[in-house]
Amino acid sequence: MKKTLPVIIVLITLSLLGLILLQASWLKNLLEIRQVQLLDKANYAGVKVANELSGALHSGTPTVRMPHKPGFRLGFDLSIINKPFSITDRFSQKEIYKKLESAFEDQGLKKLSFDFAIVSGSGDIELQSLNFEKEYWDSVANKNFLIPIIPENVADIEANNFYEHLVIVVPSITKQVWDSLKWVIAVAGIFMLIIIAAFYVTLKTLLNQKKLSEIKSDFINNMTHEFKTPLATISLAVDAIRNEKVQNNKEKLLYFSDIIKEENKRMNKHVETILQAALMEKQELSLDLKKLNAHTLIRKVLDNYELQLNDKNAKVELLFNATNDLIDADEAHFSNLISNLVDNAIKYSKEKLVIKIDTQNFKKSLVITLEDNGIGMSKESLKRIFEKFYRAHTGNVHNIKGFGLGMSYVKSVIDAHKGHINVESNLDKGTIFTVEVPLSS
Repeated sequence: MKKTLPVIIVLITLSLLGLILLQASWLKNLLEIRQVQLLDKANYAGVKVANELSGALHSGTPTVRMPHKPGFRLGFDLSIINKPFSITDRFSQKEIYKKLESAFEDQGLKKLSFDFAIVSGSGDIELQSLNFEKEYWDSVANKNFLIPIIPENVADIEANNFYEHLVIVVPSITKQVWDSLKWVIAVAGIFMLIIIAAFYVTLKTLLNQKKLSEIKSDFINNMTHEFKTPLATISLAVDAIRNEKVQNNKEKLLYFSDIIKEENKRMNKHVETILQAALMEKQELSLDLKKLNAHTLIRKVLDNYELQLNDKNAKVELLFNATNDLIDADEAHFSNLISNLVDNAIKYSKEKLVIKIDTQNFKKSLVITLEDNGIGMSKESLKRIFEKFYRAHTGNVHNIKGFGLGMSYVKSVIDAHKGHINVESNLDKGTIFTVEVPLSS
């Protein structure tokens, strides 16, 4: 796992970069193709409108031609002789705009923004849209089309050597292409994010599996050590009992028998801890709920730790301020919960250990606070305190034993009782556990 994980990370990263580059290349090509398609369709629509204007120009009775707008010229001269009447004699700016708009819509360019003008053969603008002059000269961002309006009568072309032009300007062509592709880009972006998220989850899972594997290895090492010590002690005690001198001495025989009994209890406790962990893994923690007085239960747990507390010269302060301590709880599991918290305070204690246990009523809940003045925890340990198999680093304290299952078990019991647990801690200042459970209804 240690060797393959970096290789997997590198391969996934390279795959992700490759996909991003492919997406970028595909998007660039799509943009270019769509721009060419848009311009082709716009030109086709313009030619269609120019043909319509030409056909209308040479049908019916001609009218008097209005003078063209002076001043602005496009700089080309395609005529020698002026024609007697023009497009502007037959159509208004609004009518031509509608024709172009309809032609663009037929080509699937309903949302296309454009400007236009009708230009004489000498380059004079005869009719134009509002922003035509402004947009025409921006040849970088905009695209222009010059479409001749060719008369239907070939003799007119040869005789007059003149015809008008329809000039179409498509402003901000790149922006308009991007706008037309926004849904395609959005979907591509969403799928790209999904792929990145999948890679992230995969990497996170692999790293978690690696961490879990290391934690379980530590757990097996701890478990082996925890079982070897009592087994070795029992073996020595059995060898001592077989000695004739010990057999003839009732006090020594009772002493070694007590050692075997205590070590056996210790092993049973370890086995029970592991079985509890297995139940939590399967989410099979079943509760036998009864109405219990939390204050009485806490006192019983403290009685079991009397010898250890005396050995530490510890002081326990009980502040039972709750007027109602009746809860619906499983006696065994809830006792183990309190026991784990007290055991934790003793394990991670310094000299002159002080444990304060306080109870309060809050709304319809009982709040139990257990505070110690022990070695405390770092921020990293505080975040991971309820993780299975996790054991906090204890600095110079080397005599702390266990499997790293106690706090995980506590969290499972609290959750099963529909309660909450919170922990606050600072290095060298101690730890405060706050347990909140519903009161009995």
